[in-house]
Amino acid sequence: MSDVIDVRAAGGVVRRPSSTDRGVEVIVVHRPRYDDWSLPKGKADSGESDEDCARREVEEETGLRCRLGRELPSTRYADRKGRSKLVRYWEMTVEADPGAFVPNAEVDEVRWLPLEDARALLSYPHDRAILDAAADEGELR
Repeated sequence: MSDVIDVRAAGGVVRRPSSTDRGVEVIVVHRPRYDDWSLPKGKADSGESDEDCARREVEEETGLRCRLGRELPSTRYADRKGRSKLVRYWEMTVEADPGAFVPNAEVDEVRWLPLEDARALLSYPHDRAILDAAADEGELR
């Protein structure tokens, strides 16, 4: 893969205390267009910072306004159109939950899951690697 980045994107590992004494839970999203489960993320708008993109995309996909924590490793891969895509991630905590999630064309379901359940459900190795990186630092245990 060349050094040229065709698509910039950002997202987060959003966490909350578990309601069942299982540590913390993270949110994952289902995208009906691809029938996959992933971490919330999306493409940056022109002129938008990666941090603003991460907050906006997480809110658009989950309905949650979040605060950025520490930056996690980035992923880089060829997207479905063969373009070089770089995705930056942050740990995130919920600042505001304006209400129930509303399914839409982009994301039709969200799930709060314990770390191991989320890891098992995620469709892509690069998403599991991001979750593992967040867990390795102890924040998700």
